[in-house]
Amino acid sequence: MRIVVNGTFDLFHLGHLRLLEYCRSYPNSYVYVLIDSDRRVNELKGKNRPVNNQYERSSLLSALRCVDRVDIFESDQELEELIKLYSPDLMVKGGDYRGKSFIGSQYCSKVHYYERINPYSTTSKIEHIANR
Repeated sequence: MRIVVNGTFDLFHLGHLRLLEYCRSYPNSYVYVLIDSDRRVNELKGKNRPVNNQYERSSLLSALRCVDRVDIFESDQELEELIKLYSPDLMVKGGDYRGKSFIGSQYCSKVHYYERINPYSTTSKIEHIANR
């Protein structure tokens, strides 16, 4: 089963790991992770992000047993094209995307939503570190 998941994956945490393990739990899964480029993260999340650059983020993800391939995208159009080319059987998105439109869903046979595990988020990790 061809599975795709996309995101920033900055400051990799337990919530990220559980999401990717969930993707891997499908029988005969091939997990393809698409991550935002540094430039894109900076535009979307602010001037102090990402904390880990795209090389570090893609290297960490690639080293995981539950991930088969990682690519970096620069734009909405590039993300859409990568998903279209991959033609996944399943796209996994965070539960906060339920009821919303998002890039690439039209090229996936199914979309499953994975509920975030509180308190795991990169933003909360950054805030926790800053307030120590």
